[in-house]
Amino acid sequence: MEQTTPKGATMLKVTGILMIIGGAISIIVSILAIIGIAAIAYLSDGSASLGLLYASGALLTVSSVAELIAGILGTANCKKPEKAKTCLAWGIVVAVLAVAGIILNAIGGGSFSVLSLITGLVLPVLYIIGAVQNKQ
Repeated sequence: MEQTTPKGATMLKVTGILMIIGGAISIIVSILAIIGIAAIAYLSDGSASLGLLYASGALLTVSSVAELIAGILGTANCKKPEKAKTCLAWGIVVAVLAVAGIILNAIGGGSFSVLSLITGLVLPVLYIIGAVQNKQ
């Protein structure tokens, strides 16, 4: 019996590779951001309220790691329909964390941008579509 490639395998693999690249870069950026926040805290002698900045740094780190994990799982399991639910779950986690980051930015005084929301969700949504297609 010949094994056929699932319909969403290519999409899941390509988005997975892009998520690995993005996640790795984001991890480096999040480490630099946390170091920067610590420097601000040190220079301000405790006079600055940095709770929201630390929350943003933590969310960025968690989002970056989740994106890296989703990318690795998508790439490794793109031809395994039985792993589609796992990939789907990680895609949803990445999408939720992207939305949470945009909301946290708006709470922190930044402007809410629909364009940022759309661009932040493009890759996770394509990943989710690939996972759903892989399931079928």
